[in-house]
Amino acid sequence: MRTEAVIILDLHGKNVYQARVALEATLRRRGGAYRLRVIHGYGHNTSLKDMIWAEYAGHPAVLRLEAGDNPGQTDLVLREL
Repeated sequence: MRTEAVIILDLHGKNVYQARVALEATLRRRGGAYRLRVIHGYGHNTSLKDMIWAEYAGHPAVLRLEAGDNPGQTDLVLREL
């Protein structure tokens, strides 16, 4: 039996550098996860969201990015189910 997993990473309170370090560490330790849901928040400061879309759209471990169910999250699809 395979266990499919969605990893949730909350980046609230982190700056761009700290968020990048957290994302890279999570991608390295992703195990069998097929999706990484990143909670970056929304509002006046979009620097975390902008960094994710600019740097992880072409990342070798990421198939594609998807806008989440709300504007404060982005899903990094790591593999198809």
